[in-house]
Amino acid sequence: MGRLDGKVAFLTGAGAGIAKATALAYVREGAKVAIIELNKEAGAQAERDVRAAGGDAIFIETDVTNDDSVKRAVAATVAKFGKLNVLLNCAGGSLQEDVPVHEMDLEIWHRTVALNLLHPFLTCRHAIPHMMKERSGSIINMTSHLGLMGSMKPAYAATKGGIISFTKTLAAQYAEHGIRANGIAPGSIRTERHLKRYENKDWNLAEKPNAAARERIVTQKLYPFSAGDPGDIAAIAVFLASDESRMLTGTTIAADGGRSSYLKVYAGEE
Repeated sequence: MGRLDGKVAFLTGAGAGIAKATALAYVREGAKVAIIELNKEAGAQAERDVRAAGGDAIFIETDVTNDDSVKRAVAATVAKFGKLNVLLNCAGGSLQEDVPVHEMDLEIWHRTVALNLLHPFLTCRHAIPHMMKERSGSIINMTSHLGLMGSMKPAYAATKGGIISFTKTLAAQYAEHGIRANGIAPGSIRTERHLKRYENKDWNLAEKPNAAARERIVTQKLYPFSAGDPGDIAAIAVFLASDESRMLTGTTIAADGGRSSYLKVYAGEE
């Protein structure tokens, strides 16, 4: 038997990156998955890839920052599969315009908050009632090592830190219903976006040297495990979705190669 046999998972941002890798890992362990994605092409391709791997999946085009859109996506998932057991909130990201507070355009702040913090609130708002009916469930919120450490990107760091507190609150509020909530705080993960942004020669040449770039260089020199693969995070997400992690709730796992724990690098200096 698979570790997730009989479970139904709802994964945001599953058209690519960590969430897509997790969707594929979930179906290998016996789960059925809802691919929640705004990009039609990416979402449809992810559904095809999951089905090609022998899994059962449905792609639902969804704007995770819109309450009605999220409500419809949750309803469609339950209509298709009959229930909802696992919620993986992975959609999110940072903007290049996320600059020091006194220079930031207010719209950048609002966009970042909506994508990274409003989004998991909305999915939880609509998914939790279905988990309560099952008297069980696992919520997995994707934060970041920068939510643990702080960052030169204040909007991104604030939202990712907020997810950690939100996760603890969910764990406390819904424990009596058998629902667990945990977070994963990845470091640098070699997703499609990461490869395009940080491992693309033309992009790096076009960028002016900055603190974040210097930090990446020094970090990778000092600690070669500082960049992981989507499958590394997917493996943790499988564990948190499974009953093997039944003693874990309210915690955030720092999957960052040690950066937030003991690797002291700031602004490119040891």
